[in-house]
Parts: sequence; structure tokens; C-alpha cells
Amino acid sequence: MSSDLIKHVSDASFEKRRLGQSDKPVAGGLLGEWCGPCKMIAPILDEVSKDYDGRLQVAKMNVDENRDVPAKFGIRGIPTLMLFKGGQLAAPRSARCQNRS
Repeated sequence: MSSDLIKHVSDASFEKRRLGQSDKPVAGGLLGEWCGPCKMIAPILDEVSKDYDGRLQVAKMNVDENRDVPAKFGIRGIPTLMLFKGGQLAAPRSARCQNRS
């Protein structure tokens, strides 16, 4: 279950929520309901939304229902996390991790 603090955004609401209108940084997750790694990071996003409440807005977007925003940013894999500051993309990151031994 997703935290009430997490905003669910769509292609239509992305610009307004982004994120350019926010006075605090926004962490956006591009996810798919069928995606195993996406399901694994969902509890982490919930925790982050609670731990940073008031300092950071967390948003999620379902890429299967919203294809324009991922295409705009050249997203090729999910999960992908993006950080916006002042309405500008500050840090895109694929959430896939590699084991570094």
C-alpha cells in the first residue's frame, strides 16, 4: 500500500505537480505495476515520503498508462528515479543496482 504522502502523477498532471510549481525538491519514480524491482522499491519510497515529509515531495508515475513523460526524458528502463529542484531535472537514476565486489 502506498503512503498518502506520495502523489500519483500522469502525463497530464506532470508539469503542474513537478514539480515546477513545488517549492521543495521532488523525487519522482517511474514504475510499472508488473515490474518486480519496482515492487521492491515501493516500500522504500513510502519510507522516504514519511521520513522527509515537509522537505521532499515523492511522486510516482505508472509508465504503462503514461508514455509521454518517460519518452520526453529518454527513459528506457524501470524503475527509474528522478530528482527535480526548482522544476528542473537535477538527477536521473536507474534504480537497478549492481553488486560491486
